Amino acid sequence: MEPKNLTGVSEFHLLGFSEEPELQSLIFGLFLSMYLITVFGNLLIILAVSSDSHLHTPMYFFLSNLSFVDICFTSTTIPKMLWNIQTQSKVITFEGCITQVYFFTLFIVLDILLLTVMAYDRFVAICHPLHYTVIMNPQLYGLLVLVSWIISILHSLLESLMLSFCTVLEIPHFFCELHQMIQLANSDTFLNNMVMYFVAVFLAGGSLFGIIYSYSKIVFCIREISSSQGKYKALSTCASHLSVVSLFYCTGLGVYLSSAATHSSHSSVTASVMYTVVTPMLNPFIYSLRNKDLKRGLKITCLFCFSWSLYFNFSIQFI
Repeated sequence: MEPKNLTGVSEFHLLGFSEEPELQSLIFGLFLSMYLITVFGNLLIILAVSSDSHLHTPMYFFLSNLSFVDICFTSTTIPKMLWNIQTQSKVITFEGCITQVYFFTLFIVLDILLLTVMAYDRFVAICHPLHYTVIMNPQLYGLLVLVSWIISILHSLLESLMLSFCTVLEIPHFFCELHQMIQLANSDTFLNNMVMYFVAVFLAGGSLFGIIYSYSKIVFCIREISSSQGKYKALSTCASHLSVVSLFYCTGLGVYLSSAATHSSHSSVTASVMYTVVTPMLNPFIYSLRNKDLKRGLKITCLFCFSWSLYFNFSIQFI
C-alpha cells in the first residue's frame, strides 16, 4: 500500500488478530466476556468503596481510582474492536485513532503512577503506623492522585502531538498502539523513538524503582516486628498490591521483549492482550481474594444491587 502523509489520511485499517471468518465469532465472544467481567468487577470495587464507610481510607481510595482507570483503559480499545468485528469492518478514522493513542497512553501511565502511589501508601502504613493518618491525610492522597492525572495528561498529549509523520494505512494491531504506529512510519522516526523510550524509562523505570525502594523499606520494617502474627498481617496487606504490580510489569515487559525478539506483529498483538485486557480483568479478583474488609463491602454492594433490581422489576409489573 502506498504511504501517505498522516495529515491527509482520513482513516486507518486495524488488521486485528485474524482475518479468518470462522474465528471472528470466537474472538468476539471471548473479548466481550472479558470486557464485561472487567467493567462489572471494577465497578463493584468502586461501589463497595464508596458505600462502605469502613473502606474510606487512603488504600481503598487509591484502589477505587485504579479500578476506574482500568475500566477506562479497556473501554478505550475493546468496544471499537468488538464493533469492527460485529460490522465486519476494520476501519478507524484518523480522529478515532489519535483519540485511542491519547487515552490509551493516558490511562496506562495513570495505572503505573497509581501503583507507585499505592506502594508508598503501604510503606507509610507499615513503617510509620502511628503517624499514618497524619501523613496520609485527605489533602495529601488527593494531591497524589491529582498530580498523577496531570503527569499522565501531559505525557499522552506529548506522545499524540508527535504523530505528524508519513505512515502506511494498515495497522497490524487491534487498536492504534503508539509503538506500532511509530514503527510503520515512512519517515525518520529516530526522534519519536528517542522521546518514547526516554519517557517510558523515566516513568515506568522511575515508578518501578519507587515501588522496589518502598518494598525494600517495608521488608526491613517487617523484619523488626517481633510477633509472627504481626509479620503475617503486614505481609498480607501487601500481597495483593505486589501481585498486581508483578502481573502488570511482567506482562508489559513480556510484550516488548517478544516483539523485539520475534519482530512478528501477530505475536506482539497476542502478547499485548495480557496487559491491555487480562490484567485489568484480574485486578478485582486479586484485591478481593484475601481482603476481608473488601469482601464485606462487596457482599453489601451485591446485596443492595440485587434488592434494588428486585424492587425495580416488582415496580415495573404494576405500571
